[in-house]
Parts: sequence; C-alpha cells; structure tokens
Amino acid sequence: MTTVRISDEVWVGNGHPLLVLAGPCVVEGRDFMLRIAETIQRICRRHGVGFVFKASFDKANRSSGQAARGPGMEEGLATLAEVKHAVGVPVITDIHETWQAEPTAAVVDVLQIPAFLSRQTDLLEAAAATGRAVNVKKGQFLSPPEMLNVVVKLEGAGCERILITERGTTFGYNNLVVDFRSLPQLRAHGYPVVFDATHSVQLPGGLGAASGGQREYVPYLARAAAAVGIDGLFIEVHDDPDSAPSDGPNMITPEMLDRVVREVSAVRAVVADDLAAASTTPDAASASRSEAPS
Repeated sequence: MTTVRISDEVWVGNGHPLLVLAGPCVVEGRDFMLRIAETIQRICRRHGVGFVFKASFDKANRSSGQAARGPGMEEGLATLAEVKHAVGVPVITDIHETWQAEPTAAVVDVLQIPAFLSRQTDLLEAAAATGRAVNVKKGQFLSPPEMLNVVVKLEGAGCERILITERGTTFGYNNLVVDFRSLPQLRAHGYPVVFDATHSVQLPGGLGAASGGQREYVPYLARAAAAVGIDGLFIEVHDDPDSAPSDGPNMITPEMLDRVVREVSAVRAVVADDLAAASTTPDAASASRSEAPS
C-alpha cells in the first residue's frame, strides 16, 4: 500500500501512527478555532498520533437553504491559515467547485472531496492538479469497488497522494449503516483508508430541516473500524456540540475524543501486524483494479 505524505512531519499508511483528522464542522470565530485546534493537538500528542486540523469554510450541502453554511471562502481560508501557522499543524478543508481548488490548495495541506461529490470528475481532476494530498469521501450511494473508479480518476489527473474515507452508506430514509467489509475492500485500492466516525452516526435530514445524529455510538464504531483495520480516523469535535452551527448531533467533545483516540490506538496496535501483512500482498491492488466495475 502507498504511504501518503501530508506534510514533512506527518505521514499516513503502513508503519506510521494513526492519523487523526479532527476539528469542528465549520470554521467559527478565530479565538475558538485556535483554542479547539490546540486542545486537539494536545490530545493527539498525548497518544502519539498524527493530527490534521479540519474545518469547512462552506457547507454547501446543508439540508435547508436557511441553515448556517460557514464564513465563506476568503474569511474561512484566512482563519485556517492562522491556525496552521499559529498552532503548527497541517489543515484540511472541503471544496465543492472546481474553481475553489487552486486558491484553497495555496492554504491547506489536504483537499477534501465531499461524499455527495465523490463522482464529480471535473472536481476530482481540479483537486489532483493542485499537487496537494486529496481525501475523498466514499459517496453514501457507492459500493467500495466503485470507489476504484474515483481513485483511477485522481491517478489519471496526476494525484499520487490519495486518502479514501468511509463515512457510511444510505440505509433507507434518514439513516446510514457501516458495512465494515468496506474497509479492507477500500484499502485494496492501494491507498490509506480513513474512517469517519462522526458522519457515520449522522441521521441525514433526520430533523427535517437539518440532519440528526447519534454521537453516543461514535466510540463503538471507531473501535470496530480499528479492529478491522484503518490508517486514519476522521472525527468532528466541538467543546459545545449542541450549540454548534452545523452537525452538532454527531460531533463529540474533546473529552470524548481523548477516550476514542486512546481506545482506537490500543485496538489498532493489536491488529497492526496482520494489517501490514495484508497490505503488502503483491497482488492486492491489481486484484482490486481487475474487479472494478466498468
């Protein structure tokens, strides 16, 4: 499996510590952003894991047109740049349109493709063209084998630093389910796999004009994913989730994050040797490609 460089100090994949991509759903005020980034950084250092700070400058896929979307690109990127330099951490944010890729890449270390947009060829190619690492979330409507088509699009556009994130699959109305078989299937595509523990407990549109969530299940799913095998953990964090402008019902507190990272790291350590052996099977990636849907 390919290991991926996020920054000079942070790598993800075989032989590297767990990578935690964490932060609030959307960019909020400067002081809050600096404080929550520093808090998460202390937790990650305590457990010896890598850290990339996450927040979105725009949530373009909110359930309601009246819902808060974030501060917008200019202010959001300025805040992320300040966090990056003041706290000394790599940062990741979403892009939704092709024109956003280049200016966003000038600030962040990783471009994220939202799950709803994971098949958008032009967006994938624009992200790949920046030379930044790209984290693409598996669409709620896609099977793990179909994600190989996404990977091949990124590779074809020159991207060699790819992360694939599992974030649950649509299960009837207003619900998601995680099929943990997807994790080894996604890893077989040849790149590190991240488990999104907070969006996987989301209840899409479950509150009518907003999505609900079941944050109490985050630790259970995160431990299960670690047992199956993951390289990274995506987790949205807020010190007051119930007052957060977006995704509050499925976000967790820093105290809960500390517990989750400790438990996931312990479980991952138990399966590390088996995971490394599975990832170095010579024909794993080629077999994945031969089984991809046409």
